[in-house]
Amino acid sequence: MASGSTIVFFPEGAFGPTNNCVGIGDVLRKRGHRVVFIVEESFAGTLEEKGFEERLMRLTPPPEEEEVPGQFWKDFIRDTAPVFREPTIEQLGSFIAPTFQALIDGAKYVDDRLQEIFDELRPDIVVEDNVVAFPALLTSEIPWVRIASCNPAEIKDHLVPPPFSGLPTADDREWDGFWAAYSSTLGDIHADFDEWCQERGTPPLPRYDFIHESPWLNLYIYPEEIDYARARPLGPHWHNLQASVRTTDSAWDVPEAMRESNDPLIYLSMGSLGSADVPLMRKLISELADQPYRVIVSKCPQAKELDLAPNMAGAEFLPQTSILPKIDLVITHGGNNTVTESLYFGKPMIVLPIFWDQHDNAQRIEETGFGVRLDTYGHEPEEMLSAIEGLLGDAELGGRLRALSNHLRAARGTERAAERIEEIARERY
Repeated sequence: MASGSTIVFFPEGAFGPTNNCVGIGDVLRKRGHRVVFIVEESFAGTLEEKGFEERLMRLTPPPEEEEVPGQFWKDFIRDTAPVFREPTIEQLGSFIAPTFQALIDGAKYVDDRLQEIFDELRPDIVVEDNVVAFPALLTSEIPWVRIASCNPAEIKDHLVPPPFSGLPTADDREWDGFWAAYSSTLGDIHADFDEWCQERGTPPLPRYDFIHESPWLNLYIYPEEIDYARARPLGPHWHNLQASVRTTDSAWDVPEAMRESNDPLIYLSMGSLGSADVPLMRKLISELADQPYRVIVSKCPQAKELDLAPNMAGAEFLPQTSILPKIDLVITHGGNNTVTESLYFGKPMIVLPIFWDQHDNAQRIEETGFGVRLDTYGHEPEEMLSAIEGLLGDAELGGRLRALSNHLRAARGTERAAERIEEIARERY
């Protein structure tokens, strides 16, 4: 029976997928299950602090110096930042391909260690949130769940723009060119990884995909109000949670120095990885300084490099899901967690995409009317201020956002995910 099952979560080594899994894992833990997280050694202790068990692994050889959580990706983003100014079709070669290669190298390095962990824990089910396959999981005979927590353009369809493109849904004139560049740039990497996976005992990888669908359960997270129309409905093993918002963040209140002001309260978060681009963060801080707004800044990994203006407060780490209910507007990189969480709490967004699916999320927010997409590096300060005033003054948008928030709260995303996972565990007995 599912009661008291051992459920293993295996998220990608970044805060976004990890936080998403924490929300679901917390529900399952409260239902009496043993919940264990497989995490990179640099994350050691971060899940234990939230009351979960951990099993540690590495995606690369040990460094000479001690790491901090997610340090590999922080360094990677910092060193790669110049390519974020390129068009998305050029980022395929300068960012997307190297990123996939790094992820694939990690999958190859860690596969034997994963098998050791599965043999030790003997879990009833594994829940993974990754974008590349891990043969140790597919060949383990353990039921597994795939969470696709990026923009659902990664679930390919003829009516959906190419992933990572940021192209509009209503104009497909550039789609074929992007797909051709995608295939040309990633084809050899895909073929090499597919060959290795099959040598390790997996089925062939789908075309264009670096990960398999689960034959048991696949979950994605995207409000239907901004989701894509599809030529073919997703199969019976796919379920949209609409939103998946954790309740494990610590409490937060508006800083005392800001409480006497009635100025709009803005939350600026470019994500744990996007904030590693210090020049960009300094540009945004400068644009919002000395304006009639109170600004809460998520400073993230390069916190020591960022000086805030008098109308601002912030820290390296902030409890985002506790902040969002109390602010008026979000300025974001467009990561899937921040987008869905902002809509869950009914907040308009200005989206400044940097890489990966952020371009796709920015385009969907713009074309569905729930916010504004700006040129991340090329916008003028006046464009930022005009977008803020336009969104804050749009009463009709406020009503739409309240209705959407009510819908997403009623969807019970984390609870529904837990229920589906329990169903798979029950089917084993």
